[in-house]
Amino acid sequence: GIFCVGECFLSLSLSLSLSLSLPISPNPSSTAQCRYALGMEDGTIPDSDITASSAWSDSTEAKHGSTGEGDGAWCPAGAVFPSGSEYLQIDLHKLHFLALVGTQGRHADGHGQEFARSYRLRYSRDGEKWITWKDRWGQDVVSGNENTYDIVLKDLGPPIVARMVRFYPLADRVMSVCLRVELYGCVWDDGLKAYTAPVGHVMQLPGMPVYLNDSTYDGSTEQGMQFGGLGQLCDGVLGGDDFIQTKELRVWPGYDYLGWSREALGQGSVDIEFHFERPRVFHNMQVHSNNRHTQGVRVFSKVECLFKPGILQPWSSPALTLPVPLEDLKDPSSRPISLPLGGQPAQILRCKFYFADRWLLISEISFLSGRKLLFFPLFLSSNNTARPSEFAAVTPRPGLPVAKDDSSNTAILIGCLVGIILLLLAVIAVILWRQYWKKILGKAQGSLSSDELRVHLSVPSDNVVINNTHSYSSQPPPYPGSPPYPSLSPPVSPPLPPSVPHYAEADIVSLQGVSGNNTYAVPALASSSPGADAAPLPELPRQCLIFKEKLGEGQFGEVHLCEIENPQDLPTLEFPFNVRKGRPLLVAVKILRPDASKNARNDFLKEVKILSRLKDPNIIRLLGVCVSSDPLCMVTEYMECGDLNQYLSHRVLLDKTGPSHNTPTISYPALISMASQIASGMKFLSSLNFVHRDLATRNCLDRGGERHIKIADFGMSRNLYAGDYYRIQGRAVLPIRWMAWECILMGKFTTASDVWAFGVTLWEMLSICQEQPYCNLTDEQVIDNAGEFFRDQGRQVYLSRPAVCPQGLYELMLSCWNRDCKLRPTFAYIHSFLTEDQMNSC
Repeated sequence: GIFCVGECFLSLSLSLSLSLSLPISPNPSSTAQCRYALGMEDGTIPDSDITASSAWSDSTEAKHGSTGEGDGAWCPAGAVFPSGSEYLQIDLHKLHFLALVGTQGRHADGHGQEFARSYRLRYSRDGEKWITWKDRWGQDVVSGNENTYDIVLKDLGPPIVARMVRFYPLADRVMSVCLRVELYGCVWDDGLKAYTAPVGHVMQLPGMPVYLNDSTYDGSTEQGMQFGGLGQLCDGVLGGDDFIQTKELRVWPGYDYLGWSREALGQGSVDIEFHFERPRVFHNMQVHSNNRHTQGVRVFSKVECLFKPGILQPWSSPALTLPVPLEDLKDPSSRPISLPLGGQPAQILRCKFYFADRWLLISEISFLSGRKLLFFPLFLSSNNTARPSEFAAVTPRPGLPVAKDDSSNTAILIGCLVGIILLLLAVIAVILWRQYWKKILGKAQGSLSSDELRVHLSVPSDNVVINNTHSYSSQPPPYPGSPPYPSLSPPVSPPLPPSVPHYAEADIVSLQGVSGNNTYAVPALASSSPGADAAPLPELPRQCLIFKEKLGEGQFGEVHLCEIENPQDLPTLEFPFNVRKGRPLLVAVKILRPDASKNARNDFLKEVKILSRLKDPNIIRLLGVCVSSDPLCMVTEYMECGDLNQYLSHRVLLDKTGPSHNTPTISYPALISMASQIASGMKFLSSLNFVHRDLATRNCLDRGGERHIKIADFGMSRNLYAGDYYRIQGRAVLPIRWMAWECILMGKFTTASDVWAFGVTLWEMLSICQEQPYCNLTDEQVIDNAGEFFRDQGRQVYLSRPAVCPQGLYELMLSCWNRDCKLRPTFAYIHSFLTEDQMNSC
């Protein structure tokens, strides 16, 4: 499986060249950690390795199936037929273990509407024989996208071991499609490209047949033998103690094991042959076997292995005999059995597994090996000395001397000893470094000084953190045309009626959040609400968080921008789509001060419980918590391109008729696409009766080139947006320029008031965030304007229509600002309206 052998070769040149081989055995766990993005999006896979059967034009060539540049994706030359003959091909140049794939449609700056609703996968390990991928139930069609912007990830069950992969888009009728893809997995360092074994048998238990066949084998089957492929013996799934129980859902009893009956096989052993890409030196074989002896199943009694150095060379003689220890054989637990292979060189292995009872059941077989004839000197200087964590399998580069093979046992022994010493030193260094981090984090539990955190916990990186100051012009730029409502002139401030409270301070703060002054995200989730039974969040180790910048602070806590260096090392963390091996994951960490009040702690834990239920493509995800000790922390996603306000404020509207300039541009369809995503996220929140309270562009995060928008709640804690909030008598702060009149005057927050805020957010976007809403009104005048809405005498002031905004879309905004909250549109209607507008504008 995926835990099969990896290797690391370290060649040292001190005064003479000494070739050393250091094999590394990864932790034999599941495939959860083999989910790195292989580099379609960031260019690690070069354009020359991405080809296609055809392309519609130069701007939709195969290379655009990765980044979405050009015209937004790869598009085949003609319409796609239901049979699916057009394909996009990726050549990885070496075998990889692929655990999942991701697809998107054509973006094209908001103009594209083509996407693939389904597709087939074909793969090859040698570039000649192509295999159609099928799931565990024999289905070969993979469901794809429903729109152009959402990323759809599909776990490959079973996973794929391949060098080349092809995507064949499908359609239920003749139509145009476009595609962008990403592959996720890791290098198949095990090197195994095929195994040959007898077909598995069926065990007949009372009232239940148990199928012990290799159902995912991708080779050929003839005369009771399977050959030329890979299957369940290396898929990373370890069978349990009871072979009837399975780890996969909706599969048949016995699925996790490949098993043989001594009686049906007609001989005393099971012969399995293993073929590798190239010759290797084998140190160890690990076999995960079942031992349910009460049902006639036992681990094998011994193994005999023959070694073949090359395809045309003879088998070694005599066979290597490996007896199996007899301790604990009465224990019915399944177990891994480690068998030493003595450093034998070979490209093909043939092993006989001898029966110890009526049945032999094997779930996984893996090898600890190192590539043969793969040495070169690495000169250790101050400039190129590698850290222990950077050692990886390497190949000779042109111009470097290649040492001759030395099969001497002495050289191998010296290499192993030196390798073990270096490995121990690396482990000790890691342990000491982690203890050092724990001490530093212990200090952080007290004062949480940002300077101290930066000095001790920051590391050099290439992250770009948006740190710009934000200012608004005192007067709005002139817009052509006269709006049907009064313009934004400073109104006189009449006194409010005595029956209407001027500030709803007593009712407005119910969940203060981490910063103490926050009033966002107060839901009304009942136990019967969708998602009420959310799974508990993982407890993340504090030492994995590296503090980068303090985003904000309040009365009870702080918000920090942090990074997790190796998110794939945290098996409980479901890290986002675009994380690659070696890339840190940016996260926002909300920290509650240890001296916070009991009520603040309860609010914090309540917020954790609420946010853990929110799982939607357009909502920031709560990834984990640190609540086992103080200070309490919650860890959420953070989009690397920052918030939408900063993203848009540094752009100008695309004008194809005007002169070109160096300022980044954005098109009207792209703005509508972003707004549609925000409406989609809010539609999800409203379905849970979740009231956000602080919807604005500053609380929408952007992932850059993909323009994938997610709704967050960090804006209020950031000093950058302090001017967007009005402080009530030194206590609560309110985003009054985005709030409905009933929120300001009566403290009434509902989904309808979020709709009002969405209208203001849409106005911000169409104004390219160049000014603050009601920029020519003071905070007091904005509050007085809310009083005009309450009195409803026709003197209320509305935001004027942005220049780029069509009249129909402006009327949608005005409906969001309807005085009667019952007459405001729902988010479902808004999302439908914007989706249709997006299609019409393309």
